[in-house]
Parts: sequence; structure tokens; C-alpha cells
Amino acid sequence: MSLDQALLLGAVVLLVCILSARIGSRLGLPSLLLFLALGMVVGEISARFGFRFADASLAHALGFAALVLILAEGGFTTKWSEIKGALPVAILLATVGVGVQVALVALFAHYVLGMGMMTSILLGAITSPTDSAAIFSVLRKVPLPARIRATLEAESGFNDAPIVLLVTTASHWAVYGMDEHPGELIATVGGELIGGLLMGIVIGWFGAQVLRSIALPSSGLYPLAAMGFAVFAYGFGTYLHLSGFAAVYVASVVLGNSKLPHRNATRSFAEGVGWIAQIGLFVMLGLLADAMRISASAAIGGIAVGAFLTLLARPIAVFICAAWKRIGLREQFFYSWAGLRGAVPIIMALVPLAEKVPDADLLFDTVFCFVVIFTVLQAPTLPLVARLTKVSGPNDSTDLDIEFAPLDNIQADMMQVRIEEGSRLHGISLRELRLPRNSVISLVIREGTTFTPHADDRLATGDDLLIVTRAADRGKVERRLRDLSDKGRLAKWNK
Repeated sequence: MSLDQALLLGAVVLLVCILSARIGSRLGLPSLLLFLALGMVVGEISARFGFRFADASLAHALGFAALVLILAEGGFTTKWSEIKGALPVAILLATVGVGVQVALVALFAHYVLGMGMMTSILLGAITSPTDSAAIFSVLRKVPLPARIRATLEAESGFNDAPIVLLVTTASHWAVYGMDEHPGELIATVGGELIGGLLMGIVIGWFGAQVLRSIALPSSGLYPLAAMGFAVFAYGFGTYLHLSGFAAVYVASVVLGNSKLPHRNATRSFAEGVGWIAQIGLFVMLGLLADAMRISASAAIGGIAVGAFLTLLARPIAVFICAAWKRIGLREQFFYSWAGLRGAVPIIMALVPLAEKVPDADLLFDTVFCFVVIFTVLQAPTLPLVARLTKVSGPNDSTDLDIEFAPLDNIQADMMQVRIEEGSRLHGISLRELRLPRNSVISLVIREGTTFTPHADDRLATGDDLLIVTRAADRGKVERRLRDLSDKGRLAKWNK
């Protein structure tokens, strides 16, 4: 395949993936499934030109690089005010909960499926982490209490780091033999994880101070510098034998919640980089899966492992981690069902492939099938499960979709707000919004028709609002709208 042909194919794949993301959003499916399918189709097409991607070592390196950027994007778009109250349960799920799931799945794989003990441990470790991209894309469309959504999102952000350390160590053991006591492994993982968290805090704080104190010649350099600090946290962390994945996520959270110059542009840039990383990663994984020709036995194994993990191992882990907070059984069941998997388990399955671990091909095939099949089952059913378990009530709302663009010449921001299904903004008049002074809803788009609203006009589900406000008041407007979307017209006005 020539360079020109590769560029043409790459542009077509990118545009199709962007359209697929919209389709996945409407169907309630994470975009990764459509990207994976597209990657497999591209694999068939490229094979006709004599190219088939089957380099596990290169895929492993590219997968880790993409995961760094995806975690950075997750950190930049995470709001500290929303997740800080959910951290105790989320961190327990990301550490103790992961450990419980690894142990239970390993025992099941060894004694029921007949896999070797080291392969079973690897399978347990690889399938345990939830995926932040899948969680974010699906949960923000489900009407949920903010506490539940924040817990699941924070868990997905923190559980990658310990799993990377565990899978890397277990793969080394599978090839070269166990050269340290399991207790030493736990201490090493704990030390590297804590060190990575502290490293992320320090670098994030330092980066924020630097970006606030220097005047760069172009506003476009600020997002690049912020992303550079986040990736530096990963690289410097791994250089010091700390958890680079914990460092990059925490550094990004600190940077994203600091008062950076052009902070809005920085978050938008991070989202764009995250999407590029996801598209490239999932298409690459689809190419690799197509080249490996997944067997029927791997599909059956994936279904068995997925059923055990989803219906037994994760519920037990959730119960252990949530019982001390007196979280009800219905809420625990929802946490169990909402543990969506995605790119992370498939990336982790590349580690034993690259290390040439025995049965690594079967391991990758099993994990790939598990992720695809159970994501198709779980993601679209989350709204139904939320209603059946009654964790989603009439007073809960979906996450309010707010976009904004700076109007630098007049020191103002233009905000675009989408009123999703379940938002309690439905039925509220403009007069009842009580936005800050000089903040104006300039246009409403309803069913393809635009009109200039008046004070007594009422908002409706599906409306798109264009709001112009002073840049200094944008945060107040956003908080007010989210409060109304969550609690309705009686929400307290925070001045």
C-alpha cells in the first residue's frame, strides 16, 4: 500500500469513525464497538493490498501511548467538585475491588475452564478494570444521582494504574518464573501507585503555576503545554519506577481544575486528542483481531468468563467495598452491572502477547470476545437496570450537555446547552432560570426551528440554547443550569 493510499484510507476511516460516534451515542453503545468493527473491516480491505497488521509488540507500544492520552483527556474533563465526595468508595473499588475480582476470576478460570494458574491470574487481572471511555460515553446519557455517576467515573479513572503493574509483573512471572513473594508484589504495587499519585499532584500543581505565570506568544500553545505536562508526568513517573498511569491521570485532574489561561480551549484540545487516540487505538485493535482470526472456543471462553465476572465476581467485590458505607443492595446491583469494560482490558491483553507468554493468543481472543459481547449486553440495558433497581427516579437527570466558545474581543462566552431526555429543565420558563445579570439566552433551536425566546417561554426536552454571558459569570451560569437540570425549578440559587 502506497503512502497516498494509506492517507486516503486513513481519512475515510477517521470520517466514518466520527459519524459512527454519533450513531453509537443514539444507540446507547460505546463508540469503541463500532470502531473495533470498522478496524476489522479495514483489516479485510488492507489484506487485499498485501498488508495485514499482526505485530503484537508494536500494538502494545501504541496501545499504551493511546491509553496515556485517553487518561489525560479523562483527567482534564473531570470536575473535582463532582467526584471528591465519591472518592472513598471509588478508590476501594479500584484497588480492593479489583483484587477481589482478580482472585475470583483466576480461581474460576483455573478450576472450571482448566487454564494454567499463571494464565488464569493474567485473565483475572486483564478483565477486572472498567473503562473510562465506555463509562463516560454511556453513563452521562442515563438519568442517575450525581453520587452514583461520580463513583463509577472515578473508579474507571483510578483502576488502570494498579492493573498495568499487576499484568506486567504477572507476564514477567509467566515467562521467567516467580522471583518475588506475592506480599512483595502487593507492597511494590502499593508503593508505585502512591508514588505515582503524589508525582501527579506535584507535576500538575507545578504545571499550573508555570502556565499561569508566563505569557506565551500564541493562545494555541497553552493547550499543548498543558498536555505536555500531563505526558511528562507519565514519562517521569515511569522513569522513577512509579505508576505513570496514576501520575498522568492525577496531573491532568489537577491541571484541568486549575484556573489556567484558555482553560476552555485546553479541555477542548484534550477531548480532541482523546478522540483521536481512541479512534486510532480501537481501529488498530480491530485490525489485530482480524489478523488473529478469533476461534469459536475463545468466544465460548469469553462468554463464560464474562458471565462469571458480571454476575458473581464483580457483585461480590462491590458488596465488600460498599457495605461499610451502608449502600443498599439495589444500588450495589447497579454498580455491579454498570462496570463496563472497553479498551483497557484489550490493551492489557497485548502485554502477554508482546512478552510471548504461553497461551497469550487464546488469552487475547478470550478477552476480546468478552469485551465485545458483554458491552453489547450491558451498555444499552443500563437505563432499564437503573429503573428496575430504582436508583434512577423521577427527580434524577442526565448529565447536562454544555459547550462554550470564548468571545475574546468583548470578554464574553457563548454557551451551547442541550436539554437531554430526563433533564428537569423541561417545562421551566426563562424567567424562572434566574441567570446572572447580563447573561442572556439569545436563541432557542427546537425541532430544527430557531426563535428568540421571551421571559415566559418554557424550555422543552431536545432544545438547544445559545447563551451569551460575561466570561467571569460563565461558571455561575453553568452551575445554575446544572442545578436546575438536576433538581428542577426549586433548586437553590447560588450567588
